[in-house]
Amino acid sequence: MTISAAGVLVLAGTPIGDPADAPPRLTAELLAADVIAAEDTRRFRRLTQALDVHPSARVVSYFEGNESGRTPELVEALEGGARVVLVTDAGMPSVSDPGYRLVAAAVERDIKVTAVPGPSAVLTALAVSGLPVDRFCFEGFLPRKAGERLSRLREVAADRRTLVYFEAPHRIDDTLAAMAEAFGAERRAAVCRELTKTYEEVKRGPLKELALWAADGVRGEITVVVEGAPEPGPADLDPAELVRRVVAREEAGERRKEAIAAVAAEAGLPKREVFDAVVAAKRTGGLPGA
Repeated sequence: MTISAAGVLVLAGTPIGDPADAPPRLTAELLAADVIAAEDTRRFRRLTQALDVHPSARVVSYFEGNESGRTPELVEALEGGARVVLVTDAGMPSVSDPGYRLVAAAVERDIKVTAVPGPSAVLTALAVSGLPVDRFCFEGFLPRKAGERLSRLREVAADRRTLVYFEAPHRIDDTLAAMAEAFGAERRAAVCRELTKTYEEVKRGPLKELALWAADGVRGEITVVVEGAPEPGPADLDPAELVRRVVAREEAGERRKEAIAAVAAEAGLPKREVFDAVVAAKRTGGLPGA
């Protein structure tokens, strides 16, 4: 596939907190731009003031509310030969921020897309979490509704990779509680807030402890890193042990469906395997109250 003689789309990573983290190339690209698409034009102006850079480009807003409508306008500018620089409030465009639609549209039209690497909340939180970094999965923001959030978490409860999430401060307590339910109360995690900023804090511990800590309120930009599911041990693979754990949870007040899901998450097994163990125990009379 050949690249057309059109313009260039530059995805420019911006600091996640400290302006001093901005790469030198960010300044160069801002000065070379014909059009700058900014998620928040006011925050963008504060960034340029901090960097002491004065772009001559036309600055337009490009955020979730107008992304669909403004993308064709920016594509038209690119096809006309413009150098369009896309910046979001923090970090890399397209990563839980506006940008994907514009990138997809540019790629579809054979317009060159490049990037200015910059600070990343995902990688920064992962690096300082103290959890395994050899394999990880970025899950972005979870659904706002409690049922959908828990369902999404249960989908990855058996994933062996370290999981990384973004979350809003007013939802972090509910999210950590849901994680404790879906992944197991003892699963290790780290809540990283205000990374690279004055009040940076990394709180590490089991999910149940972090949920209690967050109940008092947490402020700032938050990234949560959660340990992957443990390798199943001999006891976890024993159907009788799986049934025993389900029964214990039922006796504590959980419904069977939820108990099976929770045990599967703790053991790092598919829910079907725990369900089959419960069914087999029921047939042989080994399930109390069956």
